[in-house]
Amino acid sequence: MPIVSESELARRRQEIIDAARVCFARYGFEGATVARLEQATGKTRGAIFHHFGDKESLFLAIVSEDAERQAEVVSQRGLVEVMREMLRHPDEHDWYVTRSEIVRKLRTDPDFEGRWREHQEVLDRAVRQRLESNDQVRHDVDLSVVQTYLETVLEGFIVRLAAGEPAEQLEAMLDVVEQSVRG
Repeated sequence: MPIVSESELARRRQEIIDAARVCFARYGFEGATVARLEQATGKTRGAIFHHFGDKESLFLAIVSEDAERQAEVVSQRGLVEVMREMLRHPDEHDWYVTRSEIVRKLRTDPDFEGRWREHQEVLDRAVRQRLESNDQVRHDVDLSVVQTYLETVLEGFIVRLAAGEPAEQLEAMLDVVEQSVRG
């Protein structure tokens, strides 16, 4: 049996993540059946689950990668900028569709909640650090309240974006949000 290099394994893993993200976004967690994941990735279930163990682990790998990408933007430019990026480049942010799946699973699956929170922590930390380091953020409200506010706006923003709200309307709303958190 030939030995596969670590870089090749990483490439295959990323290929599965990228294709599965589209499948989950299109069909939701429940609708992204193993057969659909096989079709989307071009891999057998054995190959998929060799890398991820099960469907939920694959979904969480996607969530984790997306949280890391969001955290990078947040740490540089803030959470509102993450939302602006979603408007400017929707094709690069297909992860947002899986967000509703996460909310549903959080409500119905307590075991999932614990595993998800581990992956979400990187984004939460980035938002908190950005707020703490931003001199323009209002100081009359506790930063944890500002963070909760911005995260709540993100969730509503995602719902509106998924529903097809005009980008101009959402962009104007983000201007209001930005003004509301400035000191």
